[in-house]
Amino acid sequence: MNHYAFLFPQSECQNTTGRECRCMQGFKWSDEVCQKDKKCCNKEKCTFKKDSTDICVSNNAVSVKGSLTLRGKEYEGCLKEDEEYRKCNNKLLRQMKTVYSTLTGFDTLTIKKYSAGSIIADFEMTMAYKLSSGDFEEKTLLLARNVSGSLHLETSGVVNLTMPTPTPVCNSHQPYFICTTLEDLKTDPVWELERNKEVFKIFSGTEATLETETMRTTIKLSNVSALWEGNYTCAYNQKINTSTISHKASAPLDISLLPNIEITTVPAFPHCPDSVSYLNVRINCEIEKNGEDYTVTWNGKNFLSGLTPNAEPAENGPRLVFSADAIVSCDKKVKPYATCTFSNRCNETRRASTDVLIIFENDPFCPADYDWKNTKAGETAVLKCRNEAGRRTRECKLSGTQAKWEPEISECVNKKVNNVLESANIVDIGLGSLDENAANVFSLLENVTESSETINTFPNMNTSVQVLSSLSQRIKSINNDTAVNDFLESSSNLLESSLSKSWTTRNNASNISLAQRYLTSVERLVQMTNIKGLAKKKNLEVTSSNCTSSTCKNKVFDVTVGLSGLDPGNIKTAAFHGLEKYLPNNDVDFEPNSIVVTTVANNTEGTKRSSDSVEVTINFKLNQPRRRHHNMKCVSWDNAAGGWTPDNCKWGGAFKQDQCICKKLSSFAILMSRYPEDIDGIVEVSYVGLCLSVLSLVASIVIELIVWTTVVKTNSLYLRHTAHINISLCLLIADCFFLASSNPGDMTITWCKTSAVLKHYCYLSMFFWMLCLSSILLHQTCFQFHQVGKKAYLRLSLLIGYVCPLLIVVVTFLCNNSGAEGMYYSKDTCWLVYVGLMEGSIHTFVLPVGIIVIFNIFSMVVVIMKLLDHPKNPGLSDDKEKQAAKTVLRSVILLTPIFGVTWIFGFALMLLDLTMGTLAIVVNYAFTVLNAFQGLFILLATCLGEKTTREALKKRLRKNAPASSTDSTVKLDNWKK
Repeated sequence: MNHYAFLFPQSECQNTTGRECRCMQGFKWSDEVCQKDKKCCNKEKCTFKKDSTDICVSNNAVSVKGSLTLRGKEYEGCLKEDEEYRKCNNKLLRQMKTVYSTLTGFDTLTIKKYSAGSIIADFEMTMAYKLSSGDFEEKTLLLARNVSGSLHLETSGVVNLTMPTPTPVCNSHQPYFICTTLEDLKTDPVWELERNKEVFKIFSGTEATLETETMRTTIKLSNVSALWEGNYTCAYNQKINTSTISHKASAPLDISLLPNIEITTVPAFPHCPDSVSYLNVRINCEIEKNGEDYTVTWNGKNFLSGLTPNAEPAENGPRLVFSADAIVSCDKKVKPYATCTFSNRCNETRRASTDVLIIFENDPFCPADYDWKNTKAGETAVLKCRNEAGRRTRECKLSGTQAKWEPEISECVNKKVNNVLESANIVDIGLGSLDENAANVFSLLENVTESSETINTFPNMNTSVQVLSSLSQRIKSINNDTAVNDFLESSSNLLESSLSKSWTTRNNASNISLAQRYLTSVERLVQMTNIKGLAKKKNLEVTSSNCTSSTCKNKVFDVTVGLSGLDPGNIKTAAFHGLEKYLPNNDVDFEPNSIVVTTVANNTEGTKRSSDSVEVTINFKLNQPRRRHHNMKCVSWDNAAGGWTPDNCKWGGAFKQDQCICKKLSSFAILMSRYPEDIDGIVEVSYVGLCLSVLSLVASIVIELIVWTTVVKTNSLYLRHTAHINISLCLLIADCFFLASSNPGDMTITWCKTSAVLKHYCYLSMFFWMLCLSSILLHQTCFQFHQVGKKAYLRLSLLIGYVCPLLIVVVTFLCNNSGAEGMYYSKDTCWLVYVGLMEGSIHTFVLPVGIIVIFNIFSMVVVIMKLLDHPKNPGLSDDKEKQAAKTVLRSVILLTPIFGVTWIFGFALMLLDLTMGTLAIVVNYAFTVLNAFQGLFILLATCLGEKTTREALKKRLRKNAPASSTDSTVKLDNWKK
């Protein structure tokens, strides 16, 4: 082998196919060598071309590259040609050398070029020995003054960068970088990584640990990946007036990576039809391109022949596909599987294996369906997403002996959205400033969420929420105003109403974790965000208050949040429009009726100290008015349970139905019961009372008919008993329909509407007949000598008792959209609608009844007063008429409380709500008992309680009793006695 010394004594070379050289002791490869061939930079020996002039330099040698910006017109000739240029150049070069040549070890200084933009001179300077940074700074300042300019200098050799050895760095190693200086440069070092023409500053993070001390700084990587491969620079940047000096050292890092392998078979499920003994199968192992030259080996078992690798991998965009062919047997006893192993330059290995899932003869399988090929029963087919990240899966389910395709499940994510998530997952590894990285991710997220079409699927929504979740766990503060705006804007975009279906999976089951992760993530991010005042977005509002006293108040989306008893500090309140629909609600009896409001304190420790005494008062704007008798529940979000909890929260009640008072800081909402409140036993009481009333009313009508000829002797009695029969008849029909509609859910809409109409009409008719009864009594009392004929009364009573109610019912029916459900009647009760005070069709019943009850009471008071003021010797009068008037009076006195008092309780029910407590329950029981047993009260008051009717009934019964036997006669005589 022929050895020789090359032109430069600092290197030794020998002839091979090229020229193999090494640096002598005390020398190192020059920066040009490192830049041209990164693999040579940290090696002792390197091979060059024969005509290469690459050299070694002294370990203490310093090179300087700089630019001198000149102000004024003195050096304008340097931009011209020929003689002017030469004179100007020589003058400037002489001035520069005059200053820098005094430095110890000064070697050369050359001006490379001039450019416009003021006048800029680019130059290079070499120092053969160690450079004193203090002297260099002094000379640079002097030159800047002499030429009236500023310098921007970059040195190589002042800073020494020691890279990890050996190279390349293996995938399992934790490389260590050391940057040293020979003197204190009195400035902090800056580490940078250049990769793919991008420059990243390096900070301490989850994968990089940066330590700095005087004249030394180090970086240790705990995990190596393609992200950390590139050219590293350690720089000490100094500023002297308008000039800058950057002492740099650079070197490349070559990493021998291991790939992530995706192994598949083609076809995914080889099918063995009848009379076929074997099949051809291809095994694919796919990896990302990363520049590593892998050695791929294949192993297989239970194949008819060994795996035959293809010579070259196929390119699939940014990926490489390595493949091998094999033959499999259609024998059911054979279960082949294959393994591909990738080895890198460090001889580290990573492998992937797969079974070859064969569909044997008579095996159940799902036949090909569009993109989906034949799939074995019990297995899941997998396809890559087209032009998107992720995959699509479809299960072939075995049901008995049959195979059936299940619906496709898509996990396809828009590539832009997926890139945002990938960026979010590395914000804190140490590549770039954490704050700047986070701001960049928020900007990207705002851009991709701005268009609903980009994120209008569950996988895209899920990925977007993962971005927020990832950032909330990695960053500590958001101080940049642009980043704050992007964070709030993107969080608001996710709540767009057009994206409601994107929050649920294909089968419409709410994904429990998605909305919860969104709430938790945004809550954390809001807590660390520097917000001043109110930040308003379409679906998200956040406000911040610096509480200086024990009370504090915030307002978002018309929701007022007041805090008391809390230590002074910065309190933030956020409101989410629409989020309540997506958060899981385990209480099936209640549904959300407000937006979600979150209140957090900046000082977490302070919050914990004051959590026992804090009181949060929230006045919500309800999504819909509280329905009558529907309870409300104030809740806070429980992260541990993953649901709403009423613990430590109290509802304001029926009079403050939009208010919640809670004893902790959390996320709050107000829930409304899906069903009205129930009163124990009241339904049973109603049914028992109505059944008894129906029987009593039938008995009352029968008794009236039996004793009619006996008791009806005068006009007054005729009028009274006519009213009694009609009152009983109307109430009987109404009660029957009430019982018939006791289960509205089992009735058709037509029958429910018919029932409501008939009940409306019959109950009104009953009260109008009461009006007839009390009117005639009042007339007879006030006008004793004016008699009304039976026919005239009957015509008037029929008009009042049946025509007036009919008109009210018809007009009400027509005015409410021809008896529309929800306007005229409720399908839940088959009765009239009550919306609120003076709202709803129920008032066409309540108002006439109220007027009639008041008139009845007035009539009763007038009659009683007339009787009390009647002269002792009234003169001649008809005793029978007087007795009849007294009988009518007793009936009115008995009937008016029965009907009037009952409906006074009914009027009270319209003002009371079951959520008001004991009073409302007592009034409900009173109304139900008095109303349900009305038929019984009528029987007692008008028949059994009336002496004339009772005696007439006894006579009728005695008349019809058998009297042929002696015993019967004796018993009758004894009964008379």
